[in-house]
Amino acid sequence: MARKKIREYDSKRLLKEHLKRICGIDLQILSAQVTESTDFKELVEKEAWLESTKLVVKPDMLFGKRGKSGLVALNLDLAQVQDFVKQRLGVEVEMGGCKAPITTFIIEPFVPHEQEFYLSIVSERLGCTISFSECGGIEIEENWDKVKSIFLPTEKPFTSEECAPLVATLPLEVRSKIEGFIRGVFAVFQDLDFSFIEMNPFTLVNGEPYPLDMRGELDDTATFKNFKKWGDIVFPLPFGRVLSNTEGFIHNLDEKTSASLKFTVLNPKGRIWTMVAGGGASVIYADTVGDLGYASELGNYAEYSGAPKEDEVLQYARVILDCVTAEPDGRKRVLLIGGGIANFTDVAATFNGIIRALREKESKLKAARVHIYVRRGGPNYQVGLAKMRALGKELGIPLEVYGPEATMTGICKQAIDCIMAAA
Repeated sequence: MARKKIREYDSKRLLKEHLKRICGIDLQILSAQVTESTDFKELVEKEAWLESTKLVVKPDMLFGKRGKSGLVALNLDLAQVQDFVKQRLGVEVEMGGCKAPITTFIIEPFVPHEQEFYLSIVSERLGCTISFSECGGIEIEENWDKVKSIFLPTEKPFTSEECAPLVATLPLEVRSKIEGFIRGVFAVFQDLDFSFIEMNPFTLVNGEPYPLDMRGELDDTATFKNFKKWGDIVFPLPFGRVLSNTEGFIHNLDEKTSASLKFTVLNPKGRIWTMVAGGGASVIYADTVGDLGYASELGNYAEYSGAPKEDEVLQYARVILDCVTAEPDGRKRVLLIGGGIANFTDVAATFNGIIRALREKESKLKAARVHIYVRRGGPNYQVGLAKMRALGKELGIPLEVYGPEATMTGICKQAIDCIMAAA
């Protein structure tokens, strides 16, 4: 499961739409999103309530403690909201040790309230943990001893009996309403493949639950079954993370394929680079380099899986090879290609795209003194490895090829010994 954070605007949009569809609960929440491209005149035409009620405005940037950081403005009219946004849009702030500009805001009606509740649902390996408190809000951490939690095993129905420990101390006049809301949110959580939901706080408006602040995460591996339900969903980068041009290219390529193509630059001047198939194998390669004391030389983290097409692999490999060979400094570099033992991916087929890219980058590989190590197993791997051996001879570049008889950790050690011997 890959937990991907979504904006508060999308969390509330999904909850409102699907809580009504699944449970018939009609949340009266309203919200509008503002970015640099927003035209307020057009926004008001679409969301007329912006001119008829007092408003709340806050950044929607995947970080918390906005109220404690003075980034939430309450009880404003639309003109004041526009001024608040204008003063802060694009301005760099520091949160949790990360600095980045604020690019997105959420605007909602200002809801006066007295009581604040807390609710969270977290997906775990064997089920879900559901937590509730009658003391929500910005002081939740100071009142964590008042949070009640239950663990609901996978496939076990979330009945009134299961929910009872969470709401047992609530007044009778609100108990059934809040219980129904919690169970309804859980139904949405499961139906849309959420991995995390937190409302801190939600309140009651005219006796009906109303989320004031909400965080959500989706399991993005379930996109194939939920793209219609999720609608125009966006998975923003973590706050403070900005993609380079090369990372952005791979990210866009990944968005357009049913396979998985990941690439993150760690050190542009690093001498150890990877192009690894499979998420588990990619972690082993990166961790091994770090465990051997050479994390500072690791140029990137990369992973491809899900049987990408040859042209997709070609484009992917081109980007990585351009990074591997950038700005030659006379020192030897290594590139680790391959991965573990594939279950269903045709090794020879995916190698075709890599081989084409290596041919294109022959002169750059030689100029940067790149030594290549290939290790792979799985369907048709003998043919794939034979093609790699032939390529090494054809291009006249150092290219060592190994099958599943060699360990991934051993290949990493050989690569490190290679660059250290040349140091």
